[in-house]
Amino acid sequence: MGGGLALAILAIASLLLYSAAQSFEGSEDGFSSLSDNIGVIDIDGEILSADSTVDQLRKYDQDSSIKAIILHIDSPGGAAAPSQEIYHEVLKIRDEKKKPIIASIESVGASGAYYVASAANKIYANDASVVGSIGVIMEWTNYGDLLTWAKMKPEVIHAGTLKDAGDPTRAMTPEERTYFQGLVDNMYGQFVSDVANGRHLPADQIRTLATGQVWTGEQALPLHLIDKEGGFRDALLETATSVGISGEPSVVKPEVHHRTIWDLISNADDLIHQPGKLVERQAGFYFLWQ
Repeated sequence: MGGGLALAILAIASLLLYSAAQSFEGSEDGFSSLSDNIGVIDIDGEILSADSTVDQLRKYDQDSSIKAIILHIDSPGGAAAPSQEIYHEVLKIRDEKKKPIIASIESVGASGAYYVASAANKIYANDASVVGSIGVIMEWTNYGDLLTWAKMKPEVIHAGTLKDAGDPTRAMTPEERTYFQGLVDNMYGQFVSDVANGRHLPADQIRTLATGQVWTGEQALPLHLIDKEGGFRDALLETATSVGISGEPSVVKPEVHHRTIWDLISNADDLIHQPGKLVERQAGFYFLWQ
């Protein structure tokens, strides 16, 4: 009995030691026993917040064992301000800290995601990757007719003629449309200027490409929207070589938070108490390819 218990304890201890060793040698939790690493940050799906990406960029920038950073992008873009915030952090690392930072576009690197990529030292994309979509969009759903059908009438009290501009329960006035178009045009100008700065190209050259359309990676190369055709593996090996890492580079990635059953229950509770979330998309300004 005692011998069996001792073997069980030994087995558990061995498993814990093995797991600890893996956590320091692996690439999923941000730690490595090696001194020369490539930090990889995934930018997947719509960009709705900059916090986690910017925090991770700063950590990698301050970590002397991280010799270069690769942004692994597969995103159609997202909200304007977070995309712009990530862009500026990437640009700061590139120009002020002088740590190489590379963008590798997988399937899609469009709009806000391309905005972010344009600040990198170099952009890789596959031949069939979707790249570009330099433009701004603002949209929301007008459900005024639905309220009329349901015999519901919203009441709004405000001060300032444009305070309730964009009210989804009624049609926009000409003044409101001009107002919103001015905001969109201003953000469009910022987008064009920042991409031109990031890519070291004249703003007029970027403006001719800033129609909101996308190109394949093969088409984007002669347009100078990307620097090289190739996948993530190409970007990884060539980046490693450029910073003096020989052989297979050690990759470090942030720890991934996996959704739990509790997360699903919590979100479901939010939807039950706020059913509007099921049908309402927040009005805002987006660098987003649709």
